[in-house]
Amino acid sequence: MSGRVRRWGGSAGSVSVEFAAAAGPVLLATIAVMIAAGRIVLADHVVTDAATAAARTASLARTASLARTATHAHHTATTTAHRVLTEQQLHCRSITITIDTSGFTAPPGLPATVSATVTCVAELSDLALPGLPGTRILRDTFTSPLDPFRGRT
Repeated sequence: MSGRVRRWGGSAGSVSVEFAAAAGPVLLATIAVMIAAGRIVLADHVVTDAATAAARTASLARTASLARTATHAHHTATTTAHRVLTEQQLHCRSITITIDTSGFTAPPGLPATVSATVTCVAELSDLALPGLPGTRILRDTFTSPLDPFRGRT
């Protein structure tokens, strides 16, 4: 190798640039999917909290009709669920809240429950990810016991 100098072309730096250009969109898409997944998980927890609060509010009522309409401190189970969703800033395209008061038909002294199901159609369209649905249906049910020694009608 006398007198010969081997030179590498200026392509070493361009490989790094090409890699960064190729990996950038993939990295951004991965971050966006992680954000979407995180929002769905958090929204699911909020729906669970709303169902739990609604069932507990309904279980404080003395009658099935009061459980559906006016219960503890003039709150209904439905308004309690709406309040939790609003406080947690979960924006739903539509919300359905169902209160099952069939446990009120059990005679006093026997175990009975009341349950609340909250369904939220959560908006995801603001993420603008290709392949990601614009909405996600989140649903949870919570069952709360009725006091077996309290009168029911």
